[in-house]
Amino acid sequence: MAAARTPQDTVAAAAERVLAALGGTFAAVSVWERERGRLRVLVNAGELTAGEERFPEDESYPVHDFPEIAEFLHEEWAGGGTEPRAWVESMEGAESGGGQGAYRHERVAALRRRGRGCCVVAPVVLHGRAWGELYVARPPGAPSFGRQDADFATVLAAVAAAGIAQTERLEEARRLAFTDPLTGLANRRAVDARLDEAVERHMADGVVVSLVVCDLNGLKHVNDTLGHAVGDRLLERFGSVLSLCGAMLPGALVARLGGDEFCLLTVGPAADEVVGVAAELCRRAAALELGEGVACGVASTGDRIGPVATARRLFRLADAAQYRAKAARATGPVVAGRAGGPADPVVRLADHPPAAPVAERRRFRGRRP
Repeated sequence: MAAARTPQDTVAAAAERVLAALGGTFAAVSVWERERGRLRVLVNAGELTAGEERFPEDESYPVHDFPEIAEFLHEEWAGGGTEPRAWVESMEGAESGGGQGAYRHERVAALRRRGRGCCVVAPVVLHGRAWGELYVARPPGAPSFGRQDADFATVLAAVAAAGIAQTERLEEARRLAFTDPLTGLANRRAVDARLDEAVERHMADGVVVSLVVCDLNGLKHVNDTLGHAVGDRLLERFGSVLSLCGAMLPGALVARLGGDEFCLLTVGPAADEVVGVAAELCRRAAALELGEGVACGVASTGDRIGPVATARRLFRLADAAQYRAKAARATGPVVAGRAGGPADPVVRLADHPPAAPVAERRRFRGRRP
């Protein structure tokens, strides 16, 4: 589990190793989604029956059909002050060394429906709360699980819980590393990583990659006259508008690069679709109560912008288009390559940017690649 790269890999490793440790033929890991009142299966391992998938999209069961996780386990745990223990069920409907009161009609019905002989179910406890369960089954005719198996399953569930908790901590750290704390959008680090991958795909199979870069106009005036708290609300509001527009393009990444600068990255949609969304973004930004609209530049490999072999070049093209939009006080997006192909003034600007004054170079040093 420690070597797993994703949460899905983590629970898959747990299911597979518990399956082997308990000598079963099938195992599953399910999570208790409290807000939806259901047990949702994350992974199935071993011998699958009809209708079962390794990573099911939506295999779930109402908790009231399998109430142990929400009812007697909690009572036993809270009342006795001990960790909840695993229990055993068999297709005959009589528990086999799994602990007193283990029998549940739905568990038995599920065993019969799936053609399995017996199972051991172990609760997974995370941060002092029931998180989900481990389930391991054997076929009819195989030796039934006993009390020792149930005790061992309890220990294995605790080990799995430790692995899942570690994965959750790493996911949270990863989320914080790639998220802008003010707006909740992706940050510059996330854009750089995604854009590098996107350009590699473009070079390999010609997929269209587009980048929209925009500066929120009037933020400094809002900060100076109304205070930074109001300026932050403007940034959050524009971030919501950008997120809404980004949702119009499948798989788009919406990000705040820093300060008043935002971007939208797409892989796949045609250049015209992206330009249309950028135009809608400009219209919505202009309608915001505060601020003065947005300066928006677009660069897409679907336009005549010359070869794009690096993320740096696409960024420079989108940045140059945004610079033109800001200088012209454009109310809509400026698109690289649409006013003369390789001779386009935006393309020339990207390839030969004007030298900034020394003070400006110092202020913006390291801002963009």
